[in-house]
Amino acid sequence: MPRVQIVVLLLSIGSLLLVTAAPPSPETRAQGFLLVVNKGEQTLGIVSPETNQQLGTVAEGGTTGHEVAASADGRTAYVPIYGNSGVGRPGTDGRNMVVIDIATRKVIGNVDFGHGVRPHCAVFEPKRSLLYVTTEIDNSVAVVDPRTLKILGSIPTDQPESHMLAITRDGQRGYTANVGPGTISVLDLKARKTIAVIPVAPKIQRISLSLDDKLIFTADQTKPQLAVIDTATNKIKVWIPLPAPGYGTASTRDGRWLIVAVPAANKVAVVDLEDMKVAHVIDVPSAPQFVLVRPDNQLAYVSCDASHQIAVVNISTWKVDKLIDAGKGADGLAWAAAK
Repeated sequence: MPRVQIVVLLLSIGSLLLVTAAPPSPETRAQGFLLVVNKGEQTLGIVSPETNQQLGTVAEGGTTGHEVAASADGRTAYVPIYGNSGVGRPGTDGRNMVVIDIATRKVIGNVDFGHGVRPHCAVFEPKRSLLYVTTEIDNSVAVVDPRTLKILGSIPTDQPESHMLAITRDGQRGYTANVGPGTISVLDLKARKTIAVIPVAPKIQRISLSLDDKLIFTADQTKPQLAVIDTATNKIKVWIPLPAPGYGTASTRDGRWLIVAVPAANKVAVVDLEDMKVAHVIDVPSAPQFVLVRPDNQLAYVSCDASHQIAVVNISTWKVDKLIDAGKGADGLAWAAAK
């Protein structure tokens, strides 16, 4: 066959493939799903990052989950059922954690803590072989095998109201935000014991770590300031003024910025971690709670409780690109990576 005819034939085949090949669906193109706990509906919402829409919800079967963790393979979500109150307030004491299959959108498992403990924040260690869950009423953190759903033990925090948890990337240390006492417990995860208690403020909320694990961030609830704590000394390094008391925080994936939810002001503050100062302030819908930075470091998601929305913040421009409609009381977020 002449060379010209071969070229024409190949071009024709290529064109045919382009025409007949079905375009990938938004869910196929996505690198994962955004999970949101809708407190007011007792559901877990599954959000497409491509369409910025909540694709569906899963009834938790309990009252009420606040936070969620996703398995490394992106297939499973773990939602502790806290109860119907806020930390330190009267109300029911949740005693279990539900396990949800993200693909089928069904509850497929349950962890029973044996009595009311107000389980709240679930965090995987780096190897994802163990799941740590704050058990507030017991002043402890439970250690759970996510495969067998067995409780392997617990770590005493030596403080009441151990509400939130952050774990270092080497899996050696854990840090709990103890809300009412205004302290942070430093946990040796291997020895399963508290090795230090750091006094911070009369009352604190939420906790996160810098990308290099050298700094802890937690927000004073009595003053508009953020505590920055040195993990080498377990002492406060600096206080950063905020527009109003802060709440959830998350570092960007390059370690340069810290994004802080500021609920009372309906804003997000962006801290420059080189200067330790607020560099940007962004308006968001009412009552921002949880901050999650997407793995590609392009966007941050901020759940906004009172507005039932999630603000999508562009990290390049520091502007809100979109608002995602979620359920009532949108709070805890997690990223379920596609594998």
